[in-house]
Amino acid sequence: MNTKTSGAIVRAFMIAMLAAAISLLSACGKSSNGAVTGKVNVVTSFYPLYFLANEIGGEDAHVVNLIPAGVEPHDWTPKSRDLITVGDAQLFLYNGAGLEGWLDDFLHGLDSSGKTLTVEASKGIALIQGNPEEENHEEEHEAHGDSDVDPHTWVSPKSALVMAKNVLDAFIQADAVHRSGYEERYASLEAKLAKLDDQFETGLSALPNKNIVVSHQAFGYLARDYGLNQVAIMGLSPEAEPRSQDLLKVVEFVKEHKVKVIFFEELVSDRLAKTLASEAKVETMVLNPLEGLTPQQEKAGDDFITIMERNLQNLRQALQ
Repeated sequence: MNTKTSGAIVRAFMIAMLAAAISLLSACGKSSNGAVTGKVNVVTSFYPLYFLANEIGGEDAHVVNLIPAGVEPHDWTPKSRDLITVGDAQLFLYNGAGLEGWLDDFLHGLDSSGKTLTVEASKGIALIQGNPEEENHEEEHEAHGDSDVDPHTWVSPKSALVMAKNVLDAFIQADAVHRSGYEERYASLEAKLAKLDDQFETGLSALPNKNIVVSHQAFGYLARDYGLNQVAIMGLSPEAEPRSQDLLKVVEFVKEHKVKVIFFEELVSDRLAKTLASEAKVETMVLNPLEGLTPQQEKAGDDFITIMERNLQNLRQALQ
């Protein structure tokens, strides 16, 4: 066999091996767009839905979250690659209630073939209408329009239970073959969320103080479901700039009602909360609206349950 013939055989062998490798990856791995064959591909709009989908989907699902760790959902807008990612999935879960301001245009941009099932996870929750911080400012209220619906449904364990059931139903509709697995994992998740709900019920009911002062008006559902009174420095969007007279009212409220703590959140600046706390001579603590995890929380293995348990601890400490 001459050198030329030997080289041709080697090249043919290498090509055959490469083709086999590509075929294997296509059969059991990720495609070029990130979708995984052999599993239901799910995209979620932000972290709480990613948590619910992972818990319920388990080994039968490949779940991708659109918003990266450490990014505040109110600041985020999708890119063209996100539209491709969702278009190649079997299921897209979004919160609704006005959280995703980009949603309508995004859904219109999806492939009209109907390959992707789109599901509003907050469906069935009694939404809180109106922005209490702006009720007396008619022009501002009218300018906000639909943004005056409080979108922060997931912050209450009672709402999270409703959302988990919606996610289960979506999985069954998108992938009925693995229904038993989804139902089994949902039952485990439901037990965790029910326990969390009970912890909030018993942990907050007997506390003498019910007033929570927060930097961002993100805890309306938590306050409604567990008998608290939320007073917010900023409105439904954490970027909303409060007026000086509103800040003075918050300081007066803190002093009059002997509030001991002003709560801030981790994904937005704590400057204003700490300034008011200094003015009112009170402490600051974290109350996490769980709009996303920080990279540090991801690394530490935190999730929706552990952070909500930490929220409860901080609330109990502040309201004793």
